[in-house]
Amino acid sequence: MELLQTTLTCAFARWSPGLGDNHPVGWLTVLVYLAAGLASARAALGCGREGAETLERRFWWVTSAILLSLAVNKQLDLQSLLTMVARCHASLAGWYGERRGFQRAFIWLVAGGSIAFLGLLALLLRRILGRIWLALAGLAFVCSFVLIRAASFHQMDGLIGSVALGVKVNWLLELPGPLLVLAVAWHRGRGGNPA
Repeated sequence: MELLQTTLTCAFARWSPGLGDNHPVGWLTVLVYLAAGLASARAALGCGREGAETLERRFWWVTSAILLSLAVNKQLDLQSLLTMVARCHASLAGWYGERRGFQRAFIWLVAGGSIAFLGLLALLLRRILGRIWLALAGLAFVCSFVLIRAASFHQMDGLIGSVALGVKVNWLLELPGPLLVLAVAWHRGRGGNPA
């Protein structure tokens, strides 16, 4: 318990809330998250209350909550707090020098866990998968990206900080997931049934 308190004290001493990505594309990303979250809520409202429709409704509500949370996280930079907690814990627990191995393991766990979780969700949502599979893939992609980004692996930071075609790679990796969810949710909210 003392290590936890010391870790949190350390993390909060080194982190303060602020704008995480105060750039026009950063704000565009927040708007995309918000639009996708609201479109998901609209899709949930458009679903019926029986059978597969109830399952789909739950999916859209959960998706909405995740995307709206990611919109808040995008500008408050809460994943940096998570990173700082991990750094402080590693330093205080004496394994900071070996952190690269832990970061690699974390990324592999996120990748493997995401694939396994996506497979489990596909199995659980099989009755409605034809209507939501693109949104599910987009949601899995963006959640995996955010988790891997939180690992603050030096090579990953280098990759997402680089520029391709005049655009930060970070934006190229972060935007497709919520845009995909937005497109499917918008279509479903209008009564569409993508196959």
